[in-house]
Amino acid sequence: MPTKAFSSTHPVVLIGAGNMGGAMLSGWLKSGVPGSAVIVVDPGPSPAMLSTISEAGATHLTALPTDLKASVLFLAVKPQVMETVLPAVKSAIGPDTVVVSVAAGKTLGFLEKHLGKAAMVRAMPNTPAMVGRGVTGAFANSGVSDPQRERVHALLHVSGPVEWVPAEADIDAVTALSGSGPAYVFYLVECMAEAGRKLGLQADLAMRLARETVAGAGELMHQSPDDASRLRENVTSPGGTTAAALAVLMAEDGMQPLFDAALAAARKRAEELAG
Repeated sequence: MPTKAFSSTHPVVLIGAGNMGGAMLSGWLKSGVPGSAVIVVDPGPSPAMLSTISEAGATHLTALPTDLKASVLFLAVKPQVMETVLPAVKSAIGPDTVVVSVAAGKTLGFLEKHLGKAAMVRAMPNTPAMVGRGVTGAFANSGVSDPQRERVHALLHVSGPVEWVPAEADIDAVTALSGSGPAYVFYLVECMAEAGRKLGLQADLAMRLARETVAGAGELMHQSPDDASRLRENVTSPGGTTAAALAVLMAEDGMQPLFDAALAAARKRAEELAG
């Protein structure tokens, strides 16, 4: 982390300290960004977040002062309230500021309409960032310099890998795949546990088995150099129980068309949120 890029006179300003904003803030502080270089703007952060801010020596404000200029201005508020928030943060943008939005669906055109021309990045992290295991898709406009991109990359990378996409429209697909993706996995656990219950297992036992199976498989995939298809094949013995189950899941009306439809619906909703 290039901590020298941030100071009390060149701060990281975080607008919104909810789940995602709070996760990013915790990661920044753990990675070496000095608390004195971080300003958090939120009208009502949780007691735990206030404690984190205080212990780190960061600054909490309920509104931005007009004379403050950010090095990196992170917009971590819900897309539904973005339009009401932007006028109040425009004053924090100086000639060297890069703006980063993590709001689903809100385009760079939307941001420029309210903030004017500036160096801007659209980013889409996901909730495993809360435990340092997220992944983020990002797109930078032409106003972002190499040093600014490096600053943003370093701040995003504390929560997990960062994938830069070549077109802004790709962010909506990233939102559908990885941004919303953890919910799909959690629902998979629910479905597996319910299927186990219907086979006669106690509901709490079925849930424990499903949770640990998905968590363990995820960790195996994280540590293994093999791709997902190879790992699947390694578990599948010809004519065995796994093969019997996969014959159902991989049928023409199995999981793939469901995921095709689900991700298409999520991307469509992201496009609608653009307004």
